[in-house]
Amino acid sequence: MDFQDILQQFNLEDNDWQFIAQQELLGGHINNTYQLETQQGEQVRRYVLQRINVNVFKQPVQLMENIRHVTNFVRVKLDEGAAPGQSTLTVYPTHDGQDYHIDADGGFWRCYQYVENSYSPQEPTETDAYRAGHAFGTFMSLLNDFPAEQLHETIPGFHNTAARYEHLQQAIANNAAGRLHEVTEEIAFAQARKEDCSKLLDLCAAGEIPTRVTHNDTKLNNVLFDKTTQQAKCVIDLDTIMPGLALYDYGDALRFLGNTAREDERDINNVQFSMPLFEAYTKGYLAAARDALTPAELAMLPFSIKLMTLECGMRFLTDYLNGDTYFRIHYPDHNLVRCRTQFKLVREIEARLGDMEAFIASLA
Repeated sequence: MDFQDILQQFNLEDNDWQFIAQQELLGGHINNTYQLETQQGEQVRRYVLQRINVNVFKQPVQLMENIRHVTNFVRVKLDEGAAPGQSTLTVYPTHDGQDYHIDADGGFWRCYQYVENSYSPQEPTETDAYRAGHAFGTFMSLLNDFPAEQLHETIPGFHNTAARYEHLQQAIANNAAGRLHEVTEEIAFAQARKEDCSKLLDLCAAGEIPTRVTHNDTKLNNVLFDKTTQQAKCVIDLDTIMPGLALYDYGDALRFLGNTAREDERDINNVQFSMPLFEAYTKGYLAAARDALTPAELAMLPFSIKLMTLECGMRFLTDYLNGDTYFRIHYPDHNLVRCRTQFKLVREIEARLGDMEAFIASLA
């Protein structure tokens, strides 16, 4: 692959610089990502070149339109003085003004600036959790007045939990992998919570919760921190930017952050929900986002953590019943182990909902 040739398809304003290095970045699980360096004299510039996985993101043109609209909108806010210290990704256009380059093999490529002097924390402290919460809360607030209906829904029904429940029921009926007898307890667990699956959608339909621009992948490692100040500086991985509910982003962030064990922890006794990390993240999030949230959104914050965790568990269970056709697995019952971990976390969250509600009320 001639990365230099691909990089030169983009309007970087320094295409006469010398190409000096390339390195594959292996942290992601979907796209192929490379760091490229150019040099002129003593100056070095770095870029991130990505090949979009069109098997996952089947509408790459629409995906890139979403990212361009959102990053341009945020950049205007930042230039006007909002959110000091924050930055946003820069999407470099090609020489003919497109957001992407299609190579000779039909591969879709995009180019971002490399966010210098940054890192992603791997083992979060409470301080990291607070700063990540503040970063995602700021991101939502900056986009509070962006018309979400202008964005494409690049993955339809991505966080439609009621639809995810129906997918599970279909997988139960089909029993494609012949595993139904192994998961009777897990099925009963999900079916006992059927009514939960539509609660947020019903509130949205009633007009109590607005549709917003949502990130939809609010893991801690999708926030870059400054190596010098340790402050959060940039929200990244914008592939799933689309219309949705702010509660999806908040809930999924704490589904990921609040779990004290691995996502595929086989001993579920090790799976607990971290109240200190919940409190730290929530303080940061509300410090940035409280004024933008409606009363109904504030009231449903704790429930959203439970719902996003339940949804994730149902997706793992559905895939296990279907014969592991979606998630990558490393051993035969990997998806079942993941499902059980998420369902144990649901129980942990349910036991703490009252404490979470009281904590959020105390921040008013």
